[in-house]
Amino acid sequence: MPHAELKYSCDLEIDADAILAEIESIIQEHDSGAGACKGRAYPAQLFHHTHLMVSIALLTKPHRDETFSLALLADLESRIKQRLHQHCEFSLGLSYSTPFYVTNSHTV
Repeated sequence: MPHAELKYSCDLEIDADAILAEIESIIQEHDSGAGACKGRAYPAQLFHHTHLMVSIALLTKPHRDETFSLALLADLESRIKQRLHQHCEFSLGLSYSTPFYVTNSHTV
């Protein structure tokens, strides 16, 4: 299950819910077996320069190679920026988990 985090200055007027849904959709377009994408948004009250930092984390899989990663990054950047309607600094990172990462569900 992928993870997406948005960290942004609170003066940036964005629809974080829509951006997170768009990220999930883009990941699904590139890898239909990726599953749902857990998303979180963190507006920063204290900041220096208006900015948006997007971090995407995926599990390591054989088909998620350099070609896959570059295509995914290009689509993410293009489509996230389409949802930004004011000037800001922009950062986007794609990372892959190590073999020492646990992901599952906890049921009570």
